[in-house]
Amino acid sequence: MRFFSLTKEIAIDLGTANTIIIHNNKIVIDEPSIVALDKRTDKLIALGAEAQMMEGKEPDGIRTIRPLRQGVIADFNAAELMIRGFVKKASSKKKWFTPSLRMVIGIPSGASEVEIRAVRDSADHAGGRDVCMIFEPMAAALGIGLDVEAPEGNMIVDIGGGTTEIAVISLGGIVSNKSIKIAGNDLTEDILNHMRRAHNVRVGTRTAEQIKIHVGAAITNLDNPPEDFIVRGPNQMTALPMEIPVSYQEVCHCIDKTINKIETSVLEALEQTPPELYADIVKNGIWLAGGGALIRGLDKRLTDKIGIQFHVAENPLLAVAKGTGEALKNIDKFSFLIR
Repeated sequence: MRFFSLTKEIAIDLGTANTIIIHNNKIVIDEPSIVALDKRTDKLIALGAEAQMMEGKEPDGIRTIRPLRQGVIADFNAAELMIRGFVKKASSKKKWFTPSLRMVIGIPSGASEVEIRAVRDSADHAGGRDVCMIFEPMAAALGIGLDVEAPEGNMIVDIGGGTTEIAVISLGGIVSNKSIKIAGNDLTEDILNHMRRAHNVRVGTRTAEQIKIHVGAAITNLDNPPEDFIVRGPNQMTALPMEIPVSYQEVCHCIDKTINKIETSVLEALEQTPPELYADIVKNGIWLAGGGALIRGLDKRLTDKIGIQFHVAENPLLAVAKGTGEALKNIDKFSFLIR
């Protein structure tokens, strides 16, 4: 006879840009990692998509905060409020009665002990009774569907919002890894600065993000090029309205230096890879995950530069979240979870 369990199990992909929560193999939360707080009381006003709508438009009494910066917690209080708020939001959707939670949370492979402790403490304060961690490249590999416990080398390049995680995985462990604080947010910043320099138009982070999504490209010769994106904003000098079409070739040139840094890091990670695993990687190819994998032509550019076939995960934005959910389902089986 099975008794009703009061412990609920959830998997959390705590990302710099987005937070995804999975319960019973279903995504119950997929929202931006941002909160809006009352400036005087630090009381939570809004979170997720609702708080993102306020970003850049706040009156004096409200401030919007992104609690995670470069993959780790930058504002402990805001992170705790955000996790607690998302868990509450998910539970109201699912009608849980939740006195205790078992959580598996994805963290960057380059996270220090202090940064791991910050995530654990935030999760504990948000109601986590049993909190486990999984490194994001390992979660991405599980989410893609790779056999991480096989005696075979697989390489993952997970380009998130704040960090790019590069790891070689074999026998259920990370053999070599490189975590760099260059990722999607840097591409957005490149676009923002380019618009100001090249067109003398002032744009915000959200507009730069939209440009990246609509016309972001890593090569200047795409088979299916997107239409130009129309940017509207004020002239920096006169404050008069401007309307500028932006092409994918223009975006490709302005993000080129950041893409080069990612290429260099992948090559450095390959240099550290043992020869037997290197041979496996040449045979199997390298997998791209994370939002950065959606940059048009990135897989082709990396394949041409490095000489190893790059594959984009089926749903790169959800790869880490799905893998974290997979780890949750087999929590007793996987030894690579940090408890």
